[in-house]
Amino acid sequence: MGTFCSIIKFENLQELKRLCHWGPIIALGVIAICSTMAMIDSVLWYWPLHTTGGSVNFIMLINWTVMILYNYFNAMFVGPGFVPLGWKPENSQDTMYLQYCKVCQAYKAPRSHHCRKCNRCVMKMDHHCPWINNCCGYQNHASFTLFLLLAPLGCIHAAFIFVMTMYTQLYNRLSFGWNTVKIDMSAARRDPLPIVPFGLAAFAATLFALGLALGTTIAVGMLFFIQMKIILRNKTSIESWIEEKVRYKVIDDYSGACCPLNKGIKTFFTSPCTEEPRIQLQKGEFILATRGLRYWLYGDKILDDSIVEGVSRIRGWFPRNCVEKCPCDAEADPAPEGEKKNR
Repeated sequence: MGTFCSIIKFENLQELKRLCHWGPIIALGVIAICSTMAMIDSVLWYWPLHTTGGSVNFIMLINWTVMILYNYFNAMFVGPGFVPLGWKPENSQDTMYLQYCKVCQAYKAPRSHHCRKCNRCVMKMDHHCPWINNCCGYQNHASFTLFLLLAPLGCIHAAFIFVMTMYTQLYNRLSFGWNTVKIDMSAARRDPLPIVPFGLAAFAATLFALGLALGTTIAVGMLFFIQMKIILRNKTSIESWIEEKVRYKVIDDYSGACCPLNKGIKTFFTSPCTEEPRIQLQKGEFILATRGLRYWLYGDKILDDSIVEGVSRIRGWFPRNCVEKCPCDAEADPAPEGEKKNR
């Protein structure tokens, strides 16, 4: 109840603008199509409400829809929890162990990271999710994970309804030839049982909804599997990327393409699914990597101070096979004092 009250507070009504984004529009559209078609197919053509099984099935469909939407909107509107602007620890001596965010003018709490999209430091940030148009973090991680669990389960139920509807309605209308399979859709006009005949439009809509349900089950199910790995390891997505700062030397030019064709098949298909930039590399340059994936690294280009004085940092993703680790490690070439704080 406390969560519901926090959603309808007047000062949180501005959060409704998060709905005006391609991610929530697509996600809510898929939910609406699958749930609506499942209810229509179930009531009209597969399992009527006047039967006990039909009533239980209809209640389960409504239950899936309500729980999915509840957790989806919780993840979107409750938010991840932001570090207060200008925050600093009560004990001033603790600041020596914390990084300082120049944008938020505040110290970063442990396990928090600055999100460029939200333009705030997020507590226990996992990632910025375009499907909820918000960050996934400390306060909404549970709701987000429940949404990832319930959405595939609801789509599996809906897919079962779609398959059984088409099977029961088309069973007596299929005719098999030597090289063709024909469906007699005119039989819908001769069938007096359904209130609305199962015609060609209903068949096309059911088939389309089935494709959406199966696609959502696979895609969202994979995301749920990834989130469960994160929860069991107690390590967020960003923390799993973070590496100890290592200096790399560029051994092969890189154009900055999102999915480079000339860097190998694995590099092409494992390009990071993020809106963070890629950086162009030239042979002989040096990179300070801060996090990475199996075939990609993220870091700052080490530039000559005499050339780039006053220029902002150049950082982004680049293929791992374009660089090699320098023989000197972080201890041989320590970072300037104060770099850890002013990030």
